[in-house]
Amino acid sequence: MKRIFLLVATNVAVLVVLSITLRLLGVDRILDERGGLDLTALLIFSAVLGFGGSLISLAMSKFIAKRAMGVRIIEQPRDAAEAWLVETVHRQAQAAGIGMPEVGIFDTPDMNAFATGPRRNNALVAVSSGLLRGMSRREAEAVLGHEISHVANGDMVTLTLIQGVVNTFVIFLSRVIGYVIDRVVFKTERGHGPAFLVSVIVAQLVLGILASVIVMWFSRQREFRADAGGAKLEGREPMIAALERLRQQHPQPLPDQMAAFGISGTLGHGLKRLFMTHPPLEERIAALRAM
Repeated sequence: MKRIFLLVATNVAVLVVLSITLRLLGVDRILDERGGLDLTALLIFSAVLGFGGSLISLAMSKFIAKRAMGVRIIEQPRDAAEAWLVETVHRQAQAAGIGMPEVGIFDTPDMNAFATGPRRNNALVAVSSGLLRGMSRREAEAVLGHEISHVANGDMVTLTLIQGVVNTFVIFLSRVIGYVIDRVVFKTERGHGPAFLVSVIVAQLVLGILASVIVMWFSRQREFRADAGGAKLEGREPMIAALERLRQQHPQPLPDQMAAFGISGTLGHGLKRLFMTHPPLEERIAALRAM
């Protein structure tokens, strides 16, 4: 499976930039006072990096989505289909109690849609040209209801906070592990030896993979809630019909930055299942039928 980390490109890039910036400012020096480890300072440092990367990614989410997917924002509908799309999103946003999102279309033959944005009242909902061609109006309305539910549930913000927490603990624990190995195994008495840097890199990689399991689990749970929200807005049967329609295609996955925000994701088995952004469509359909 291509995706292991959620929003990997942006998150990693921002973490690297913040880490270099804090090092240049001398903040990193407070983590090693007289050969000891200041855990309080380390936790603050880790939180700045961890939450900083996630919050900046969230703030940039609409910009990234538009660039990554080539989204064309509908400023003025060009035809009846675009007018219907804008009106449907407007109606659902009012029903869900959120501000009107930006509405856009991205060109791909696959049936997909996503929602993103930093706040419930500052979001973007976009659908693929393939979805508009391949689904009935009722099915497409259910998909839009699913995406509007993501926005109304505050999923982007919640996912960002969860990512920030796991980032924080990955950075914190990797440095603690590196410190212990450097001091206990390699007997470094002052400062940091080469073993510290190597240990931190390895620990951060391993812990990052384990932490992503937590993020992906939440991502899968929110899909069930968004399906239920779409069923509430447009009816259970249209929502089931839309998911059934998605089962009939084999779509190309969205880019890594947008993977968790699409209507469907790629399948995984065994350990790969732990890193899936979406539950299998069969499970989602079963959950809707059991409502």
